[in-house]
Amino acid sequence: MDQVTLQRFAAILNCDTMVPPFIYLGLPVGGTHKRSVFWNGVIEKVQARLSRWKERSLSMAGRICLIRSVLSSIPLFFMSLFIMPIGVARKLIKLQRDFLWGWGADGKKIAWAS
Repeated sequence: MDQVTLQRFAAILNCDTMVPPFIYLGLPVGGTHKRSVFWNGVIEKVQARLSRWKERSLSMAGRICLIRSVLSSIPLFFMSLFIMPIGVARKLIKLQRDFLWGWGADGKKIAWAS
């Protein structure tokens, strides 16, 4: 479709035209979902949530509850439309694991297994 017709339809519908890549409903449109750069927004959202929770003293059960309810649901919206690369999944799992076992400024705690 040529630009003149596109601008005319946009004026009739009272909306703007966008050039890919852009964000629609929180999802990037026009990007390549197989590249890890596409998933940086998801990783940044998880890291932002974790940075807010790091200051709090949470029990092991509280951390598990937060991982299951919040941290696991952030990438699900993206994964409902796109297949996540293995490298991105490993980064998210590492973030969750480090949060669970208390990786912080004082070093890594021991991960006890039963």
